[in-house]
Amino acid sequence: MPERLSQRAILEFLVGFPTVSARSNLDLVDWVEAYLMSHQILCYRMLNAAGDKAALYAHVGPNVPGGVVLSGHTDVVPVEGQAWESDPFEVIEKAGRLYGRGTCDMKGFDALAIWALVEARYSTLARPLQLALSYDEEIGCLAAPDMIDAMQAALPKAGVAIVGEPTGMKTVTGHKGTIGFDIHLRGHEVHSSMLHQGVSAIMSGAELITWANQQNAAAAADVPSEMAAPFDPPFTTMHVGQISGGTAHNITAKDCRFDLDFRVVPGDDPERCKRRFLERLRQLDAEMKAVVATTGVDVEMGFDVPPLVPEHNGAAETLVRRLTGDNSRNVVSYATEGGQFQQAGYSTVVCGPGDIAQAHQANEYLELSQFKLGHDFMKALLQDMRLTR
Repeated sequence: MPERLSQRAILEFLVGFPTVSARSNLDLVDWVEAYLMSHQILCYRMLNAAGDKAALYAHVGPNVPGGVVLSGHTDVVPVEGQAWESDPFEVIEKAGRLYGRGTCDMKGFDALAIWALVEARYSTLARPLQLALSYDEEIGCLAAPDMIDAMQAALPKAGVAIVGEPTGMKTVTGHKGTIGFDIHLRGHEVHSSMLHQGVSAIMSGAELITWANQQNAAAAADVPSEMAAPFDPPFTTMHVGQISGGTAHNITAKDCRFDLDFRVVPGDDPERCKRRFLERLRQLDAEMKAVVATTGVDVEMGFDVPPLVPEHNGAAETLVRRLTGDNSRNVVSYATEGGQFQQAGYSTVVCGPGDIAQAHQANEYLELSQFKLGHDFMKALLQDMRLTR
């Protein structure tokens, strides 16, 4: 019989693969696929267009719909520029914590899910257990929609999706969506003493950022809807995190580039948010062109991730609450692939080990106690899914 690795051993293998989003994840996918196939678990992979990344999904149990899919991502954020005290791509245990890039976000959950799938292989399940591991989650949840489509074409459709982002093993039933735009303003250079004859791309960009701030202030002043009220903040926000452009202090800026993102609260209409934003861009473009016809605004959508909307008596929430005993009400303002699973027809919750505050940080860690809670959850899930209980 092939070796059945512990969840800790699996985690050490996964963290050892430096699957930063800018790099390939194929070494990790190759390892997971080989390990699962050694246990005769049916695996599939979905390659990206460049052929250097892949999503992996797998199925154990009867060939019937209505099972559970455990969803994780394989990519991690960069470590460059961070002050790590140990090798970020090696699991180091210290003071009750497992340090390493991705231990919290979210290879800890991935390891537990892989462990559970292998254990399920040697059980008699009443309904199937599936695994879904994506890529490019950290740069906008880009791969999940195609992966979900491919899964539904190849496997019986599960009824429940559990997305294992770090929630402290609490049941999260809702999160905000996120929409990202890449904006390039094209100005016209003149000496700044002749400002009226030129168009400063930076100053025009500042008008758009001011408008975004005004929209945030107006949203904050509104009474939140019942669905939005539990969120912090309880409204849709707009944000610019980086900006670049300009040639010199005394030349009107030829270029200005920045990314602008929305965090869309459930119940708000993402399409309405996009229309309002694009209309302001058209107005700004016209204002710039009225001065110099060759100027204007170029915009591309970078990502569009739907919110996770709380379900009334949803199957995923009911299952996870029964297994964890957690009856607290939790929503989060960050986005996950949960909204994409829900949009595809799965009852979905977010529940995984770890604290989101540790994600993306130098010396990222997962508490051993959280890893154990995750392991206990997987054991309870397997017991719940067995044919005879």
